[in-house]
Amino acid sequence: MLKTFSVTNIGRKRRMNQDYVYSSEQPVGRLPNLFVVADGMGGHNAGDYASRTAVETIVEKIADSPESDPLRIFEHAIQAANTRIRELAAAARELEGMGTTVVAACVGEGVLYVANVGDSRLYVVNRSGIRQITRDHSWVEEMVRRGGLGRAEARNHPDKNIITRAVGAEDTVKADFFSVPIEKEDEILMCTDGLTNMLEDEQIRMILGGGRDIVEKAQELVNAANENGGRDNISVILIEG
Repeated sequence: MLKTFSVTNIGRKRRMNQDYVYSSEQPVGRLPNLFVVADGMGGHNAGDYASRTAVETIVEKIADSPESDPLRIFEHAIQAANTRIRELAAAARELEGMGTTVVAACVGEGVLYVANVGDSRLYVVNRSGIRQITRDHSWVEEMVRRGGLGRAEARNHPDKNIITRAVGAEDTVKADFFSVPIEKEDEILMCTDGLTNMLEDEQIRMILGGGRDIVEKAQELVNAANENGGRDNISVILIEG
């Protein structure tokens, strides 16, 4: 039986929350459960609109999908969300250029299925450590992979928020997909960069290993991110087996 908790917080610096989260422990279409985090971008209300539209479209398409493979279900739903955002942006000048990150997951029998676009993240955390499953689609991460930038430099780089992929940015979108074996004691964390830009991975692991219940742990992550500056919206989904 899954235990889950989700929270989204405006942070200390932003006037609007452009993050959007969806959490269902119950089946959605052919998936046994569904969790989605999105971080919108765009002026005025466009980022808020993009993240909400993407998540709502993904949930709708998954509910109607005839596919049985979770990763193919995710792929088709994310492509549909991309098309929808492009259509809306083309029809209204104030929505031009909007887009959003997406990380989506479902928990199967001993396997975690994940899809991501952008720099929102999914981690698996247990006694042996914290492991980032998703790979950021960001300019800074590309530089780190090519060896042009160290991991410590990347964390404080002025361009760290420039993402290289987003739902809605191009006519088609390329998502990454992962199938990850998981154990009963594993904890799954999905979050936007409002958390990971404020907290080191080890700080996140320490909070999650603190022995509190799932609600307290999620709230403590948000509180710690705000105490460290809260420069962006902060969204968290925690999943325990």
